[in-house]
Amino acid sequence: MAKNKSLPGKIIIKLGKFVWTTMWQIMMSQLAPRNKTGEYIRPESQFRNSINKNPDNIYQPAANRYRLYVGMGCPWAHRTLVTRVLKGLEKAISVSTVYPDSDGGMWVLSEAELGCSTVPELYQLGQSGYQGRSTVPILWDEETNTIVNNESAEIIEILNGEFNEYAQYPDLELYPPALKEKIDYWNEKIYHTVNNGVYRCGFAQTQLAYERASEELFATLDEIDGVLATNRYLCGDRLTLADIRLFTTLFRFDIVYYGLFKCNRRRIRDYNYLGAYLKDLYQLPGVAATCDLESVKRDYYGNLFPLNPGGIIPTGPDITNLLQPHNRA
Repeated sequence: MAKNKSLPGKIIIKLGKFVWTTMWQIMMSQLAPRNKTGEYIRPESQFRNSINKNPDNIYQPAANRYRLYVGMGCPWAHRTLVTRVLKGLEKAISVSTVYPDSDGGMWVLSEAELGCSTVPELYQLGQSGYQGRSTVPILWDEETNTIVNNESAEIIEILNGEFNEYAQYPDLELYPPALKEKIDYWNEKIYHTVNNGVYRCGFAQTQLAYERASEELFATLDEIDGVLATNRYLCGDRLTLADIRLFTTLFRFDIVYYGLFKCNRRRIRDYNYLGAYLKDLYQLPGVAATCDLESVKRDYYGNLFPLNPGGIIPTGPDITNLLQPHNRA
C-alpha cells in the first residue's frame, strides 16, 4: 500500500507566508500610501472652500442649505458631528450617513440621494471628472450641488464660527482668538502624533516605521496626561476645537486602535488623567449620541481586510465606564 504523500509543514508555512505577505503588500499599497521607509502618508484633502458672509463668496451662511455626509465609524467625520451638536446646529445643518463597502473599497450611501448611491458618485456630481480620493466628511451645498469642503479640521471651524445666527448655543466659542496660538499648537502636534499617529502605527509597513510612530504617539499621550493633571481641558478651563479633535481619536483608542492598530503600550483608561478627561468629554450634552460603538467596531474590524483578514468583530469592550463620574470639575 502506497504511503500518503504530503508537503512538509514548513514548506506549507513558507508558501503561505510568501503568498500572504505579497498580497498584503499589494493591498496595503492601495489602502495606505507610504514613503520609502514604509511610513503611512495621508493624502491631503482636495476641497478647501469656506462659508462666510464675504459678498464675493458663493457659499453664504444659511439654514437648511448645507448637508454633512459622515461615516459613523470615521473619527474625522465624527469631529463634525460633535461640533454640530455642541453648537446646537441640528436644525440648521442636515446629516446623511454612509457606510463602508469592503468589497468595493468605497463609502456607500444608506439611501440614494441626488441620483447617487456611492460617495464617489457624489464627488463626480460635485465635480465632473474628479479623480481624487472620495472621503468623508463632506460639507455639501444643496443649492449648487457642489462640495464646499472635505477637510474635517476646516469644517469644524466653519461650524463653530459661521452659523451662530442659526445655532442654539451661539455663545459657545470653540476657537477663541485669545487661545488661537495654543489651540493651533495642540492641533498640529496631536494631528501628526495622535490623530494620524494611530494610523501611522496601524498602517506601518516596516518595523522601523511602526516603532517610530508608536514612540511619538505615546510620548504625546504622556505629555497630554501631564497637562491634564492641572488643566481641565487642553488649553485651560474652557473647551476648544483642540479637545474635539483629540476626543474622537481617544474614543476609538481602547475599542480599536489598542488591538487592531497595535497601539497597545497602554489603554486610555489606564492613564491617570486622560481616562477621566475622555469621560468628561463623552458626558458633554449630546456628545454620547454621536458615538456609535458598533459602527466603529464594524467599520474597522469588518472592513480593514489587510489588518483583520478573518473579519471577526470583537464583542467588547464595555464602554459604560465612560458614564461614571469623571471628577474633572
